[in-house]
Amino acid sequence: MMLEAKDVKKNFGETEVLRGIDMQVEKGDVVAILGPSGSGKTTFLRCLNFLERADAGTLTFDGKTVDLHTAGKKEIAALRQKTAFVFQNYNLFLNKTVLDNVTLGLTLAKKIRKQDAKDIAVQALERVGMRQWLDRYPSQLSGGQQQRVAIARGLASNPEIIYFDEPTSALDPELIGEVLAVMRQLAEDGMTMLVVTHEMDFARNVSRKVLFMEHGVVVESGPSKEFFAHPKEERSKAFVQSILDARQ
Repeated sequence: MMLEAKDVKKNFGETEVLRGIDMQVEKGDVVAILGPSGSGKTTFLRCLNFLERADAGTLTFDGKTVDLHTAGKKEIAALRQKTAFVFQNYNLFLNKTVLDNVTLGLTLAKKIRKQDAKDIAVQALERVGMRQWLDRYPSQLSGGQQQRVAIARGLASNPEIIYFDEPTSALDPELIGEVLAVMRQLAEDGMTMLVVTHEMDFARNVSRKVLFMEHGVVVESGPSKEFFAHPKEERSKAFVQSILDARQ
């Protein structure tokens, strides 16, 4: 088991956002986290990478277990060395070039020499089809191109797992395909990915597992093809049916 989360809980004031989430991820898995808006999907993902501090729960990563509520700075830093996070809205530095956006974390956080960092960054940008834009600034790129740069930045850190938080939700429809194509290739290359998404074709055809959430709990989880073909829970059946209806 590469990653296991147990009994993850999170409140915002009086509101229970996560009510005890469990999840297991094997190396090479692509797990799609699905559910209606407000179900706690993004909060769960952010808690796993300590962008939000969970109120309870544990995370076991590569055999080492940490408490999601009490983990210290060193534990968090050690975990983040093994992960990358791709945000909805790219989170690129607008005053830095594509190349600088990818190398910055390597030189500052990982203390990699500038030339080595540049070599790594160029390789990562090549992987997402953005090598020819090294000297451009984010304002000179489309949304899809900016998101591909954000993915390259994550890849450059050589993570064991990448967390994606609705990576296509801020994109115009015609730009979504280019980002999904990169993610599909990463999946084929064996990258472990945890993806909060509304892209059902990706969830059905690329992800191996589905975690379906609502009201802060896991309603159903299992192999993607089984979930879409034969959902077990009534709420899951209604969710899948709504997708089918929307396509008609």
